[in-house]
Amino acid sequence: KKLEATDWKEESKFKATISEATVKGEKVLLAKPLTFMNLSGEAIVKILNFYKTDLSDLTVIYDDLDLPTGTIRIRDKGSAGTHNGMKSIIQLLGSEEFKRIRIGIESRGTLAPDQQDTSSYVLSDFSNEEKVLIDKAIDEVVDHII
Repeated sequence: KKLEATDWKEESKFKATISEATVKGEKVLLAKPLTFMNLSGEAIVKILNFYKTDLSDLTVIYDDLDLPTGTIRIRDKGSAGTHNGMKSIIQLLGSEEFKRIRIGIESRGTLAPDQQDTSSYVLSDFSNEEKVLIDKAIDEVVDHII
């Protein structure tokens, strides 16, 4: 059974929209920061502090411009690379020691134009071809998590 999180609610104290789900009998909190992407760490820190959760229980799922669309990379720790949201999270947590799952949204290459403004690109909608690849990647990530 796929992970279903349908009851999203805004929690201003977390600077995030959250939903709770149960995975293998364990409560899981899903969060989407409401801050600008480069301030994502603010939401993560507030949530971890409120729930008194260890970094070992944190998994950050995010897009990655440097990976081909739909490609998934899973790591137990590591640097932020070029992702400003991850830079914020690492800086505010004071650690790179947490799980992360990257989903590729390549900004240049096979499906994306070679020359473009990155900011405009990440705020634009996926093409139909990209949506198919992203949906498949999300299903794979959910299968990995559950």
